[in-house]
Amino acid sequence: MTTRREFLKQSGSAVAGVALASTIIPHVHAAEDNTIKIALVGCGGRGTGAAANALSTKGPKKLVAMSDVFDYRLDASLKNLSGQFAQDVDVPKDRQFLGLDGYKKAIDAVGPGGLVLLTTPPAFRPMHLEYAVAKGCNVFMEKSFAVDAPGIRRVLKAGEEGTKKNLKIAGGLMSRHYKPLEEAVQKIHDGEIGQVITCWAYREHGPVGMADKTPGLSEVAHQIRNYSNYTWLNGSFILDWLIHNLDVCCWVKDAWPVSAQGQGGRQVRTEKDQLFDHYAVEYTFPDGTRLFGQGRHIAACWGFFGDVIHGSKGSAVLGEGITDPKLYKGYQQTPENQIWKYDGPPCNHYQYEHDLLFDAIRQDKPYNETQRCAYAAMTGILGRMAAESGQQITWDEAMASNLELAPNLDKLTMDGEAPVKPDADGNYPIALPGISKVY
Repeated sequence: MTTRREFLKQSGSAVAGVALASTIIPHVHAAEDNTIKIALVGCGGRGTGAAANALSTKGPKKLVAMSDVFDYRLDASLKNLSGQFAQDVDVPKDRQFLGLDGYKKAIDAVGPGGLVLLTTPPAFRPMHLEYAVAKGCNVFMEKSFAVDAPGIRRVLKAGEEGTKKNLKIAGGLMSRHYKPLEEAVQKIHDGEIGQVITCWAYREHGPVGMADKTPGLSEVAHQIRNYSNYTWLNGSFILDWLIHNLDVCCWVKDAWPVSAQGQGGRQVRTEKDQLFDHYAVEYTFPDGTRLFGQGRHIAACWGFFGDVIHGSKGSAVLGEGITDPKLYKGYQQTPENQIWKYDGPPCNHYQYEHDLLFDAIRQDKPYNETQRCAYAAMTGILGRMAAESGQQITWDEAMASNLELAPNLDKLTMDGEAPVKPDADGNYPIALPGISKVY
């Protein structure tokens, strides 16, 4: 299995190969006037935030195209961004694209060397990334990158094509670029708390909300509007909501899991959707040590959002949700046991990940986070498979799965048949451990 360090080494070799082939494959970078054209595909809150980060980077850039399936989201996003970045937003009506095929038109509008921000629900990420790479565009793609193994394989292949074309591809796992966390992980890798024995990833908070179905809204539109509530769109709570802290634990361990077993269910939730309201998954790393991922979104329960790491000499509390990571001697995380905390300047990791991407584009530096992002998503998908099936599943078995949560997604229409449908009582299919085929 490829470790983080091995991946970085391989990436460097691949980039060297691309450099040698530069007489055949032209370098793709910003236009001669150094203005980077940007297209936003997915104009919700996260997409608008990503666009604001992109437009806050150094150097000339211009938002020239936008796409969404809802006109009110595109309008609100455009108004927001135009108000903040009037000089850097030029999106006339003929470059505002609505519908499930709008992404193609937005990507075509920036052309080769431009940058596409892919921030739609994760189910659409593989085909959007494929198209952007095929068109020679650099990419920022928001997590969770895919919702099933076939999607992950498509993302990995697109990433490989991106490397061949010398494209720059960044993924929205911004914790990897949070300076306090970077230093904490480096301290752990340097042996500050000894050998890493167990990792614990948590996301415990109140219920995930859901908007009622608006009269006249199609079933497909209703589900996309509430993408966090449907497995075919977001891949489950343990994937789309725990991905950051699962990824941080794998980063700390410098490995990806080889198997998982777990459980989950829907005990309290009554909303008509597909969500489990709790997951608990035990992952095994290649050396036999464990990662435990726990997620719950139920009211009036204990809450925590972060990672706890146990080493042979000490422990750490860090990860997404922990703005001030700390290392400790022993396993009691008390002030007197603290041995390290970050004392550097503040870091906005949402902004910094875009700063790094834009610098790579402008300076034509190797930059492709696709494989790491895909593996982080696969960790969440493996956890969903294990919990929703009730089986112990290996990484290789999960990666080989041919089960698609939404087959023929490229043919989906807003007024067509949804990948999952409610029954006569308005209830949607929910995974049943030991019964449902989920991988």
